[in-house]
This record gives sequence, C-alpha cells and structure tokens, in this order.
Amino acid sequence: MKPIWIVDDDQSIRFVLEKALAREELPVRSFTNPRDVLLALEDDSPQVLVSDIRMPGGSGIDLLAKVKERHPGLPVIIMTAYSDLDSAVSAFQGGAFEYLPKPFDLPKAVELIRRAVDESLREESVDEHVTEVPEMLGQAPAMQDVFRAIGRLSQSNVTVLITGESGSGKELVARALHKHSQRSAGPFVAINTAAIPKDLLESELFGHERGAFTGAQATRRGRFEQAEGGTLFLDEIGDMPFDLQTRLLRVLSDGQFYRVGGHSPQKASVRVIAATHQNLEERVRDGAFREDLFHRLNVIRLRLPALRERREDIPGLVRHFLQRSAKDLGGEPKRLSDAAMVLMANFDFPGNVRQLENICHWLTVMAPAQVVDPKDLPPEVLGTLPAMAPAGGHGLVSSPPMLAQPGSGSAATEAPRSAPPAVGSNWLGDLELEARALLDSGQPDVWDHLTRLFEGRLIQTALAITKGRRIEAAHKLGIGRNTITRKIQELGLD
Repeated sequence: MKPIWIVDDDQSIRFVLEKALAREELPVRSFTNPRDVLLALEDDSPQVLVSDIRMPGGSGIDLLAKVKERHPGLPVIIMTAYSDLDSAVSAFQGGAFEYLPKPFDLPKAVELIRRAVDESLREESVDEHVTEVPEMLGQAPAMQDVFRAIGRLSQSNVTVLITGESGSGKELVARALHKHSQRSAGPFVAINTAAIPKDLLESELFGHERGAFTGAQATRRGRFEQAEGGTLFLDEIGDMPFDLQTRLLRVLSDGQFYRVGGHSPQKASVRVIAATHQNLEERVRDGAFREDLFHRLNVIRLRLPALRERREDIPGLVRHFLQRSAKDLGGEPKRLSDAAMVLMANFDFPGNVRQLENICHWLTVMAPAQVVDPKDLPPEVLGTLPAMAPAGGHGLVSSPPMLAQPGSGSAATEAPRSAPPAVGSNWLGDLELEARALLDSGQPDVWDHLTRLFEGRLIQTALAITKGRRIEAAHKLGIGRNTITRKIQELGLD
C-alpha cells in the first residue's frame, strides 16, 4: 500500500497523526507546504492525501484542485481550524472526500483516514466505467418477461395496457414499445389523464376549434393529432372521466374524432398505449369505467412488477442511478458498501424505482464519503422512521430529502432530518372505536369513509407544512405528484 500524505505547517499536527497512523500500521509521508506536494506528485502518488487549508506557500483548496486534475479518484481529506461554511462548501465542491475541522478527536480522525484508505484500495480493484446504459434495466425473471413481450410486440400496432404500481416505470415501457415499433419515426406523445382537470382534458386530447368556448382564440391541435403516425401514451387511464371514455372508445373503434366545437371528422392514425396503477376490473364493477372501453384497451396487457418483486435488480439500478446523479452534478459516482447494499436490497420501496432513484440522488448530495455505509442511508431505509402519525400530528414520512424540483419553491438541497418523536398507539385505539361505532350502526362504505378521512388529513397536513406546494408535499408523503393531484380532486380539497 502507498503511504498516506499529510500536509500541514503545524509540526504538532503532523507528529500526532504520524504516531496515530503508525500504530495502525499505515505508512505516512509528511509535507509542510503544498508546493512540495506538487513536486512529489511528479514521481509518486499517495493512497490518501490529508491537507490543511491555510498554510504558508499555498492553499489546501488550491492543492485539492490541482491534485484532482492529476488523480481524480484520490481521496483527499481537508483539515482546518477555521470551521466556516465557505471552507466546507469549497472543499466539497472541489471533490474532497471529507472535511475535518480542528481540533479533531484523534480516534475519529484515524477512523476517517481508514475509510478513505479503504475507498482508495477499492478504487484500484474495481474499475467501474460508466458505459452506455440500456433504456431499461432488469435481470429478474419478471423483467425478462416484460422485455420478451416488448420484443414480440415490436412489429405490431396492437393496443397495449400496462399495469403496475406507481413509480414502477410504466412510461419507460411505453417509450420502449414505441422505439422498437414500426412507428418509431413518428412522435411519442404522453398525457397523464389524472393530472388534467376534467373540463380541460377533452380539449387536451382532441383539440378545439376557434371560438369553441371562452378563451379559445385559435384552433388548437389535440394530443391525438400531435401523435399522428406515432404513439399516444395515456397514463393513469383509470382516472379518465366517464363521459370522455365514450369519446375515446369511438376513436379506438373507427379511428375518427371531432375537435371540441368542430363539425368535421379528423382521422387518427395513432397507436394507443394506456397505463394504470388501478384494478380496472374493479373500476368496471363499480361503474367507474366502461366495460367496452376496458375490453378495447385490454388487447395485450403487460404487468410491470413492483421493485420488491425483483430485488435482484436493486444493486444494478443503484449503480446506474448513482452514476447518472454523479454525471448530472459533475462529481465522482458514489458506491454502496456491501452492508449498505444489503439494507437497500431488503427495503420494500413502496415508491418503487422512482423512490430508489430519489434516494440515489439524495445520497449523491448528502452522503459524506464516496463509499456509502449503512449509517449514511436515509432513515426510512434504516427503519428508524415511524410508519404514520395521528391526525394533525407529524404526518407520514417516506421519501428522503431530495433535490428540489423546478418550481417547487424549496431550497436546492434539504438537510437530513432527525426522526420525529415516537408515535404512541392512542390514535389506533381511537380509530378502532370509530370503526366499531360505524360498523355497529350499519353504516355502508365504512372502508371508503375512513380512508377518505385518513387520506384527506394526511394531504392537508403535508400541504400545511409545505405552505401549499403540492410537489414538495407529494415528496414528503412518498407519493407521486400525479397521485396527490388526483387525490386532491377526488377528496374535494381544492
């Protein structure tokens, strides 16, 4: 193993670290200024570099930048007695492995250096180049079945219904079906029917003529016309209003439609792919979805497995998302230790692949070292957050703090939060009493009644915390923004 280089003009710091590392049987080489380090780098390189920030003859931050130019994967620990925000930010922006304020606890400093050494040795033994990643990843048998189905459908224009939980990647499958079809040269147009208000959805789908309604100052092409010769992806089709289902059925049946306010039929040469997380058979039985439309859409059904059903794919997805996050942020991709990967693989991911991707974004920003240990994982993966809280209390906690979405109004990053106080069981007792009273009284639809109250209070609490910002509230609740929009409409919370 190569020696650890210590750069500090303070002789006592060098002496203490040299002795402590020698007891750990780690070789050490010391320098008093950055200039000597740069000269030594011409002929040699360290396993780990530990450098002070302020020294005669140069800055540790400048040294960090020059070292990273020559050895991008070298772990560099920055020490300073001036523990200010600017120094910390400059260190991490420059690619430092860790920031060590003085005076430091010697055993903790040695432990940190040992972690950096392990990282450096791992870098030498594992060469993980970021290669061109396929559009979809998955070695699990369930995903291989999906890939085979996409291959079989590549030469067909048949309508496809994709089912699966929220966040499982239904739009990715739709895009793959389009890309490998005979219509790949045409446009791929996607619309989420749950995210658009009912009175606007008809115009979004079919377009409108000038003067068709107040504000219609010009003729507008709808999504069917925009997708001409290509593929139209109708996401969350189970939430489409009942009267619009009739119009969609007519288009699928005879390939024609009318713009809103129009009198001339428009032809539609469009392949329709629909997706939903709901059980459409139940929606049909409940009278919320047309049975004839269901059979028209359900020609070929592809069920996308939840992430917990394909745990063997989690390590590959983690590496992919960490590499992509590092590329987006301009840094080196982080890696999970074996113990951390075991925890990730055993987590159920209620938000599926989308939640896994968000966690990887969070780790890229917030994990302190290149190798992510179990203690660096967000609380919900470690199981340290309660599942839920009483109405009006702390709310549901699921997704980690993450990169802000455009327009969310939140800061660029959010610091990791401590777990809220432990939640007692009184609210469950109250729920039982309420349920017993409703059941004993013979009230119908007890499930729906209590579920609406529960979901409504959760969403209202999250919106109160985020000052009405829906996207941020959805992140905090661990649900998709389309889901929170749909729930707000269904529950009448507008």
